[in-house]
Amino acid sequence: MTNQEVNELIDLLRLEHPNAVCELNFNTTFELLVAVILSAQCTDKRVNVVTEQLFKEYDTPEQFASMDIKELEKRIYSCGFYHNKAKNIISCARDIVDRFGGVVPSQIDQLVTLAGVGRKTANVVYAVGFGGQAIAVDTHVLRVSNRLGLAHSTNPLAVEQSLMKAIPQEHWSEFHHLLIHHGRYTCSSQRPKCEECSVKKYCKYIKEKGDSLC
Repeated sequence: MTNQEVNELIDLLRLEHPNAVCELNFNTTFELLVAVILSAQCTDKRVNVVTEQLFKEYDTPEQFASMDIKELEKRIYSCGFYHNKAKNIISCARDIVDRFGGVVPSQIDQLVTLAGVGRKTANVVYAVGFGGQAIAVDTHVLRVSNRLGLAHSTNPLAVEQSLMKAIPQEHWSEFHHLLIHHGRYTCSSQRPKCEECSVKKYCKYIKEKGDSLC
């Protein structure tokens, strides 16, 4: 896409998704980090149900670091993959306490050193929690960016790098949320709402598959 087309794409997505922000509920950066870890293979809505009660009783790295893993598993069971998530959350909390004085680090290269924190999680925390510019590639971002021809890979890191080249840096975090909302509410995996899509003129998926498949 040309720079003009990218700017138009962003404007159109803004109009279609005027409330494209992180849909996880949190009060602190650490709560955000926990919520993002829980959101893997789980909906934000379900995570918010779980954390509503969880964060009333536990909301600091110190509290999670000393938490019994069985207790945490019981509380996050409905988020799926609860064994690994509980282990990662407790280990992550201990890393924050032991290595960062109980404060969530504010840089991506530090965030990815925490137990259970991959690049996607680090990018979300950096962008949402600290106001930085980053593109976190989840399933929605990966799917939509490929359909729009902004990326040509199923590898999240490759997609992130492609988007960072295509999108002006000052729009990275916003664009990440726009793609998530577009993938969540319009450009779904199985039955995308192509007829309602504001950016279908840029869509490679429609051009290759045909409108009849949408």
